[in-house]
Order: sequence, then C-alpha cells, then structure tokens
Amino acid sequence: MMIPSKPVTPTAADIDQAKATIAAHIRSIETHPDSRQGAYPYYLFHQPGQPILGTVMVFHGFSAKPHQMWRLADYLFQNGFNVYQCNLAGHALTHPAVNWPQIDLKPEYADPLKAKAKEDPIIRNFIQNFSETQASPGFLQQAALVRRLFFIEPRIFDIVKAVQRPDDPDFDRYYTSSHMDYLTYARDRLSELGSMPGPIYTVGLSVGGAVALGLAADQPNRIEGVVAYAPMLETYGEDRR
Repeated sequence: MMIPSKPVTPTAADIDQAKATIAAHIRSIETHPDSRQGAYPYYLFHQPGQPILGTVMVFHGFSAKPHQMWRLADYLFQNGFNVYQCNLAGHALTHPAVNWPQIDLKPEYADPLKAKAKEDPIIRNFIQNFSETQASPGFLQQAALVRRLFFIEPRIFDIVKAVQRPDDPDFDRYYTSSHMDYLTYARDRLSELGSMPGPIYTVGLSVGGAVALGLAADQPNRIEGVVAYAPMLETYGEDRR
C-alpha cells in the first residue's frame, strides 16, 4: 500500500455527503425482509478538518460480517485513515442461496442429472446411508460417487471442467452465474465515497481479498493501493501472469 506524501483534509460537506449516501444504503438493508442481524456495514471517519492519509475500504471474508475485520479497521483509523467496512455482495442479507452471488448448473442439465441420480440404486443408497448416519463420506467413497456420476451422465466431465478451467468457452453453456455481483456491489460502495478527497485503498480477506483486487483493477484511477490477505484466487506460474 502506498502512503501519500501529503495528508488531505475532508471538509464537513465532504464527510456529510459520504455519510448520507452510506446511510441510504444501510436503510435499504434495514428495510429488506431478509436483513441479516449484525451484518450491516459501518464507517470510521475522523472529524471534519482533521488531516487523513486517505480512506480504506475493508472487505471481509466469505460468509462473514464486516465486524470480522474490526481490529484492522480500528488500527487503520487510529493511524490516520478513514475506514469504510463494507459487506460482500448479498452478505448483509440472510438466505445465501437466494441473496448471495451464485454459480448454478442450468436447469436443462441439472434436472436430467438429478432425475438420473434419483433413479440410480447405487447413488440412492449412498445418499440414504449418509443421510441416516449424518457422517461425511471419505475420499474413496467420494471418488466412487464421482465415478458413478460419470457412468450415468458422461457429460459430467465437461460440466466440471467448464467451471474449473479459467475462461472456459463452455462455462456459459452449462452455468448461470451472478459472480460479477461481487464487483458491481463493490463499485456501488466505492461510489458512496465519491465526495471523499484523497486516495482510496482497498483491503480484503479471502473472497474479500479477491474483491479488493478486482475493484482496484476495475477502478485504477480511484484506487491507489491494495492489501489482499489470502485472496481467493488461483495462482498460476510466471508464464500465466
């Protein structure tokens, strides 16, 4: 993270405008029927007229809440930064399958696969046994289940590879995805800081680290630096960078 050589001094109008836009976002969460308790975003802003080193947007990890990063937020605030503790997309709401970004197999592939699995006696017994015991299948049992799925649906190999390989041309063929909501939601949070003078930095953990990096790549003229803790990214060799 690059530290600016000269502090900036937000005015009362700068801070009030940022607070107002963030408050509008928080109201939209409060009035949502699926609002998640204790998961609201919050900010730590210095008083108007006090010089700061910039504003840091902090993104928590997958399934967590903004308060997960409270120690870091407090440290940054105590050391001269304004801080905006943001949610990941959808994470201010409950019911993840409905409200959080998802990657789902399209019904035209998922429904026949489910039907074949229900009709297959081996898979049916497998699911029933583990449902009754509530035990987790071991590695060999999982491998056997995968082999059986390949047997009843040969296309499963291509379906799996489409989500594993980067930029696979068959991804859109097999899947519907709202994963880009992570970025568009982060853009909206950045726009709430539009009145703030000086540099903006992003910090994130795990999926939040990937969002911090993605937002910085998307908005290079506004984001001046990134710190990503264990970002959820696939690492490639030097020839792929």
